[in-house]
Amino acid sequence: SPKRYREKEKRKPKTILGAVKKMASEVITTYVGLGSNLYNPIEQLNRALTALTSLPTTCVVQASSFYQSEALIEDAQNTELKLPDYVNAVAELITQLSPLSLLDNLQQIETNQGRIRDPHKRWQSRSLDLDILLYANKEVIHDRLHIPHYDLTNRNFVLIPLLEIAPELKLPNGSYIKTYLNSCRSGKIRKLA
Repeated sequence: SPKRYREKEKRKPKTILGAVKKMASEVITTYVGLGSNLYNPIEQLNRALTALTSLPTTCVVQASSFYQSEALIEDAQNTELKLPDYVNAVAELITQLSPLSLLDNLQQIETNQGRIRDPHKRWQSRSLDLDILLYANKEVIHDRLHIPHYDLTNRNFVLIPLLEIAPELKLPNGSYIKTYLNSCRSGKIRKLA
C-alpha cells in the first residue's frame, strides 16, 4: 500500500541524501509522475517506486499518496471507449542524471514492467507510465522530452499528488503550481487509503 512504502522511506537513513548531495556540485530535484491502469495498478506503482530507488546517482526523497482517477480518452463523447481507472502518484527525486538519461532510465523501468508503446495510439491503457514533470527550474524542449511536462497544469491527477508533497512548488516561469488546480479540466479523482 502507499502508506507502507512511505513508512519504509521514512526509515531510510538521512545519510543517503547526504551521500548523493556530495557526489557532485549539481544535484537536481526532479518530480516524476507515476500512473497505471493495468495488471494491478497499485502493485505496479509500488514496484516502480522501488525501481526508482535503484537509479544511478539518484535518491527517492518522498512519494505522494496514491490517487484513483478516470482514464483520459481522446474523444470524451465516445461513451463506448471506456478504459480502466488509473492509479497515480508523484515522486520527488534528487539526481545527477541529465534529463535525457533520466528519461532513458524511466522508460527502461516502464519496459521492465510490461509497458508496450504503440506510436499510433496516444490514449491507451498502460501497465506503467512514468513522466518527468519538473527538473529543477529548467525548461527542456527536445523531440523526446518536454519539461515542464506539456500538460502538467491541466491534470488534477498530477497536480493533487504533486501539491501534496510540494505545496509551494513553482514552475520555471515563477508561477505557483497550486494556482492551476481550480482551472484543471481533468475528471474525478479520489485519494486511496
